[in-house]
Amino acid sequence: MANRREAIKSVIGGAVAVGTTGILSSFDIKKENQLKLKGNINHAVCKWTYQYLGLEQLCIEAKRIGIKAIDLVGPNEWGILKKHGLDSSMCNGAEINLVDGFAGPNFHQKLIDSYTEMIPKVAKAGYKNLICFSGNRRGMDDETGINNCVQGLQKIIALAEKHNVTLVMELLNSKINHKDYFASRTHLGAEIAKRLGSGNFKLLYDIYHMQVDEGDVIHTIRTFNQYIGHYHTAGVPGRNEIDETQELNYPAIMRAIVATGYKGYVAQEFIPKKKNKLESLEEAIAICDV
Repeated sequence: MANRREAIKSVIGGAVAVGTTGILSSFDIKKENQLKLKGNINHAVCKWTYQYLGLEQLCIEAKRIGIKAIDLVGPNEWGILKKHGLDSSMCNGAEINLVDGFAGPNFHQKLIDSYTEMIPKVAKAGYKNLICFSGNRRGMDDETGINNCVQGLQKIIALAEKHNVTLVMELLNSKINHKDYFASRTHLGAEIAKRLGSGNFKLLYDIYHMQVDEGDVIHTIRTFNQYIGHYHTAGVPGRNEIDETQELNYPAIMRAIVATGYKGYVAQEFIPKKKNKLESLEEAIAICDV
């Protein structure tokens, strides 16, 4: 496979096909080191993967690259996003943690209280998405876990509808990173959405996590896209850069997402391991900009 870094250097303002296996797509780059983005994907980046910069600096770099939003920012830092004209593409701060979620009835009251307080705040700030989690399975079967999630979410979904806020449950793998997590398969999250019957509940389809636990990414996106409200990226294996070092064909995945009519954000959530971490982010945006 051709060296991707050399390909970037060789093309100014034009498109180039990189490699022979189809893993990487063509992209444009300007002399000022800014990408010439096509506008089909609304790009975002997760705050925690670049927290070494601090949110202020991340906003500056994001705007330079052409990124429109920052993921997983709570109310205490929304002011920084507004200062830089960036959207909060996925708000957080109402959840307990990743393991104590809506699948556990004993956590429902605490979650209901927290989300009841947070939903109006998200709306008042002008944002749309608020993350939530199923939490761990703790021995329960699929049907029990689905019912528990539905029963808990039903207590707050009317409030979300009233304020035009979407509760977005993240799908996480239970094989490597989040042992025992309940919503580790897309069909489980989709069944929760079906039973709630509200457009204000969607799934966060994390491409990395779902490749680890179930694979068949493009087919799954095509099948369940009506229930998906947000996407995260990362390379497999390792959750690092989404370049030629990993197994997923991100340009093909992005084209499949665009074909569904999706208009939301795709947020980069890989953990950069290269020395120039911002260059890794620029390259990831270029790869995903189809």
